[in-house]
Amino acid sequence: MNRSVIPALFVVLITALPLCAAETAVVPRPASVETPDGKAFEFNDNTSLRIIAPDDSMSATLADCVSSVFPGHEISGKRSKNQIELRVNLGEYTPEAYDLTVGKDRILIEASDGAGLFYGLQTVRQLADNGFGRIPNMQISDAPRFPYRGVMIDVSRNFRDKNFIKKQIDAMSRLKLNRLHLHLTDGAGWRIQIDKYPRLTEYAAWRQGETWKQWNGRYCERTDSGAHGGFYTKEDLRDIIKYAADRFITVIPEIEMPAHSEEVLAAYPELSCTGEPFKHSDFCIGNEKTFEFLQDIIDEVIEIFPSEYIHIGGDEASKQAWKSCPKCQKRMIDEGLEDVDGLQSYFVHRIEQYLNSKGRALIGWDEIMEGGLAPNATVLSWRGPQHGIRAAESGHNAVMAPGRFCYFDGYQDVPHTQPEAIGGYLPISLVYSFDPAPDSLSVETRNNIKGVEATMFTEYIATDEHAEYMLYPRMLALAEVAWTPQALRDYDDFRERALMFNDRLISEGYHAFDLHKEIGNRKEALAPVDHLARGKRVIYNDCEWSWKYPAAGASTFTDGLRGGWIYTDGRWQGFYNGDTDRALDVTVDMDEPTDITYVGADFIQLCPPNVWFPEKVIISYSNDGENFTTLTTITTNLLRDNKVAFRNFSWAGNVRARYIRYQAYNRWRFVFTDEIVIR
Repeated sequence: MNRSVIPALFVVLITALPLCAAETAVVPRPASVETPDGKAFEFNDNTSLRIIAPDDSMSATLADCVSSVFPGHEISGKRSKNQIELRVNLGEYTPEAYDLTVGKDRILIEASDGAGLFYGLQTVRQLADNGFGRIPNMQISDAPRFPYRGVMIDVSRNFRDKNFIKKQIDAMSRLKLNRLHLHLTDGAGWRIQIDKYPRLTEYAAWRQGETWKQWNGRYCERTDSGAHGGFYTKEDLRDIIKYAADRFITVIPEIEMPAHSEEVLAAYPELSCTGEPFKHSDFCIGNEKTFEFLQDIIDEVIEIFPSEYIHIGGDEASKQAWKSCPKCQKRMIDEGLEDVDGLQSYFVHRIEQYLNSKGRALIGWDEIMEGGLAPNATVLSWRGPQHGIRAAESGHNAVMAPGRFCYFDGYQDVPHTQPEAIGGYLPISLVYSFDPAPDSLSVETRNNIKGVEATMFTEYIATDEHAEYMLYPRMLALAEVAWTPQALRDYDDFRERALMFNDRLISEGYHAFDLHKEIGNRKEALAPVDHLARGKRVIYNDCEWSWKYPAAGASTFTDGLRGGWIYTDGRWQGFYNGDTDRALDVTVDMDEPTDITYVGADFIQLCPPNVWFPEKVIISYSNDGENFTTLTTITTNLLRDNKVAFRNFSWAGNVRARYIRYQAYNRWRFVFTDEIVIR
C-alpha cells in the first residue's frame, strides 16, 4: 500500500492530537503517526543497519547516507536483532516519502528512493535523541507537502567558509530541507572562481573594511594589506556540492544579473553603459560583450553545479543608465521595446534561452516578471505572496519567499534585546503562520507553487555566530511549513517540539537564539483593543498614507489592531508629506454624539530609517463635522536615538461629540500610528 497517498481526511483523524510528548517530538511533524501498544526499540552502540536495494550501486549510495546520519554503526548484510532495515520498494511511494515501523527488535524504513530512506533515518535519529535511545512502538507514514524546501545564505556581503556551509547543510538535512541557495555575487563581493575572468577573484572579491558596514564601496587587490573578502575555488564548491548531495540537498548558485553587479563593473568597466567603474550597478544590455561575458560565466558555473536551476537574481535594477545609453536605446529600437522594463524582459528571455540550451532552467526574484516573464522561468517571490501567485496563475512555477514571513535578516524578538539586524520583526510564530499555497487558490495554481524558501541576507550579519543566531530556531518553523500538511500544523504543539530540537542544536555547538528566553511581540499587539470608535468610519482630510505602508487602508485606525515592535508589520500606517508640516490629519465619525473621556494614539520612532514621533499633535472635536474645537495641543522636543521607541499622544477629560479630529505634524520625516483609541 502506498502510505504517502492516504486520503487527507484519514490523515487528519489519526494525527490531530499533539505530538509534543518527548518520545515522539519530531520536527518537521510527520503526516501520520500511530502508536500502538508494544515494547520499545532500544537504540544503542550495537544497533546495526541493513540495506535492501535493487542493485549494488544504490546500496553503496545508501551506505554513504547511513554513515552521515549514524556514523560508526555497522552496516550488515544479514538480518539480526536490534537492527534498522532500509528497504527500497521501487514505484510504491511518491518521491521523498517513506514508511517507518518501530518494533521491539527492528525498525523498518521503506521508500522508493534514497531521499525517502534518508528522511526516515533522520526521523529515527530524532526519536532516538528524544528518548535517550528508547524509541516507542510506532508507525509513521510521511511525505513532504512541497518538493522545493529551501534556505538562501548570502555569502557576498560577508563571506562564509565552506566549513560553515557544511555545518548548515547538516542541520538542513535533519530538518528535511533539500535546496541550498547560495547568493554568490553582489556589489559587496564576487565569491566564485571563474577561470576566464580572473579579475573577479583577484579584485572584485576583496575590499578594505572587514564587514559590509565598514566597506566604503571600493575594492582592492587580493594582495593589498588589509584586504578582506574571499571566494570559493571550484574544488571548494565541488566539495560543498557533493557534501550536500550525500544528504539529498541540491545547491543552487545565484549569479546576479543584470543589476547588483557593481563589483563586476569595477573589474570590467567596459560592460557598463558608460564604460566607467563605480558609476552604475546594471550591465549594459545594448552591448553584445555583456552577453558574451555572462554566457562565459554561465558555462563555468554549470560545469561546477549540476542543479537544474541557475538563479540569475534579476531584482532591483535601477534601469536609469539604460534610458540615456545609446547602445541600450538602439537595442530597444531594434527589438521593438517600448520601455526599459521591456529591455529587462528581453535580457531575461535571452539568458533563459541560453540556459535552456544547456539543459538548465532559470529562476529569479519576482522582478523578472517586469516587462513579461520568460516562457520557462520560475519565480522566487520575495516582495509578497501576490507575485508568486500571479506567476503560478499564469502557468509558471513559483517558490514563495515573501519578506514578511521568510526573511531571516530581521529581528526575531524585541529589537532592543537583539543583535543588530536590517530591520523588521519576524518571530518564529510568524514564520510558522505562513501558508505558501492556501486552499483559497485553485488546484492548478497551488500545484504550480513548488515550495518555500528562507532567505538570509547578511549586510548586518558579520560573524558565523550571528548568522546561526538568525537562522535558528526560525529554520525549524520554515521546515515544518515546507514539509507538513497545513491541516496538521499547530503552533503550540510545534513550539514544544522546537524547544527540544533547538536545545539540542545549542548543545551541539550551533549558536541559536534561546527560544526559552523569547519575550514575544509588543503586548499591545497580542490581542485586539475594544473601544468606542472600533469599526467607525475614518475620513482622511487632505492627507494620504504612504503607498509603501498602507496597513489596512482606511480601516487601520479603527480596526482594533495595534502595531508590534516594528513599523513594517502591516499594522502601522505611515505618512510622509515632505515639506508640509501636517503629516496626518484624519477625522473619526462616531455616527452620533457620544460621551467621550479619552482620545489617544501611539506612535513609533526609529530614527535611522527616518521614522519619528510627531513634533506636534492637535486633538479636536465637532458635532457638525465642519467647526472643530481644540481639546489639546501636544508639542515635544524630538531627540535622535537609534533604538525603537513608542510614545502615546492623548487627551483625557469629558466632552460630547460626534466627530474627533486627530492631527500629527512633522516635516521631511515619516510618521506612523496604528489605532486612534476613543473611550
